[in-house]
Amino acid sequence: MNYGIVLADDIDFMVHGIFKYNFFGLGEVWITTTHVCLLIVMLILIGFAIAANRCIAKAKDEPTGFQNVLELIVEMLDGMVDKTMGRAAPKFYNYIGTIFIFILFSNISGLLGLRPPTADYGTTLALGIITFVLIHVNTWTHNKPIDIWKDKCSPLPPWLPIWLPINIISDIAVPISLSLRLFANVLSGTVMMALVYGLLKWVATAWPAALHVYFDLFSGAIQTYVFCMLTMTYISNARGDK
Repeated sequence: MNYGIVLADDIDFMVHGIFKYNFFGLGEVWITTTHVCLLIVMLILIGFAIAANRCIAKAKDEPTGFQNVLELIVEMLDGMVDKTMGRAAPKFYNYIGTIFIFILFSNISGLLGLRPPTADYGTTLALGIITFVLIHVNTWTHNKPIDIWKDKCSPLPPWLPIWLPINIISDIAVPISLSLRLFANVLSGTVMMALVYGLLKWVATAWPAALHVYFDLFSGAIQTYVFCMLTMTYISNARGDK
């Protein structure tokens, strides 16, 4: 049976259950192709992190090779966070850098014959919920309750909370919009490539590589950047940083 993990003659990009088990007697839980692809992505990233740690431990004053690549990546990610979050940036270097690398590699994992984990809404929703929690933790940490109340009642005065339900709904919509945007864009590319391989079969031998460059590399990088930029903007607004 083809579970859609590695490209084969019979192309299938759908999510499939591989096996199921009883979760402490509470019900059956499926291990799907998304879990397997996530595991592969995480193992690759963990291996990269271990190699990076050993390289930095033996860092030279004049970087070359792998050390140069690592420093370039760190400088680019830190620079992106600095420009968006200002003085709060140092507190979020690690988080933004981590989700950027994870989402980017997940998006481009189709080049390795995997079904991108971000083409599963369960993955993107989890990322959106983490951002949602961070937004509200920073809101309550850096703002007084009266200021939060005024903000939720705006643009009307706080004694007239007509807009309160609408503002609460807009807050709840943040993780949904973040996760759906990433999920829909990655899934659309996955479906397009599935149609190409499924309908054309042996005709699609080499030329779909150009489509992979767009759907996996270009679109994947853009969606990673958009997700991280929106995350940083929401958190900065929650903190009230200028």
